[in-house]
Amino acid sequence: MASKEHDALMAAIPGGNVDHNDPIEVVREKMHAIHPNAASPGTVVEPVDLDGIEAKWIYTPENEGSDRILIHVHGGAFVSTVIDHYLTYCEYMSAKMDARVVCFQWTWADEAPYPRAVEDTLTAYRALLAQGIAPERIAFVGDSCGGGIAMAAACALRDGGEPLPACLVGLTPWLDAEQTGDAAMNPRGRDPFVTAEWVRARFRDYAGPNGDLKDPGISPFHAKLAGLPPMYLSVGQIDTTSDDSTRLAERAGREGASVIVDVAAEMVHGYVGLLDAFPEAREAMERVATFVKQRIP
Repeated sequence: MASKEHDALMAAIPGGNVDHNDPIEVVREKMHAIHPNAASPGTVVEPVDLDGIEAKWIYTPENEGSDRILIHVHGGAFVSTVIDHYLTYCEYMSAKMDARVVCFQWTWADEAPYPRAVEDTLTAYRALLAQGIAPERIAFVGDSCGGGIAMAAACALRDGGEPLPACLVGLTPWLDAEQTGDAAMNPRGRDPFVTAEWVRARFRDYAGPNGDLKDPGISPFHAKLAGLPPMYLSVGQIDTTSDDSTRLAERAGREGASVIVDVAAEMVHGYVGLLDAFPEAREAMERVATFVKQRIP
């Protein structure tokens, strides 16, 4: 049974925020309206250039010397949000995972569709390696569409024979452009943040007019899993995109991959990011932190 805090927030959020017919400019306006936040006093927010990619280091004072590094591939439905929308998110991850977080700005799909966001992720990662950060001290952490971008980047690294990060975390990740899972086809409850048709529309933005929605770079659900770093996928039961992760995990054993899926009862898309709102989000992040610390001691 969900907490009182969760139920109160869900009841207070009006419907109709997502409309698959919205043009990108309206999608962006709506997304930006629900994402603004700021870091707490004392938290370090330090701009950094990662080989031409705009980024910021974000960490709590006690983790200034940590060599556990999280590369946060933020969400935004492929067409919206910027680094400063994720300061609280990254601060919380820094505190819970005893890590320094680097959040970077990937290119919005209307400026350049796939594969640009994946290329931006690879550029940021390689820049950190060039600075002397060991890949085994790095975790990819992607939320929403960023979870899919992160997984596609890991696949590209594997296919190119490049050093892989220690692990990959997907927080309600978007992995299937066509949204063919049961949670998408047969909604399990009201989710005020996404609908299956809206997610499909955003993937079409990302793929571009000539993109193949079954391309594993666009839909990592179709990717080969062997050789990828251990993955932890955190989803909500009601989340439209949840079966992107549960179906992928069913293949993991057959393909020799390590994939843990954490399905939280009654939770909606993106719930892990609502850290200040209800205990289920904080508890989910604690479980993520345990996984990351095990993989990067």
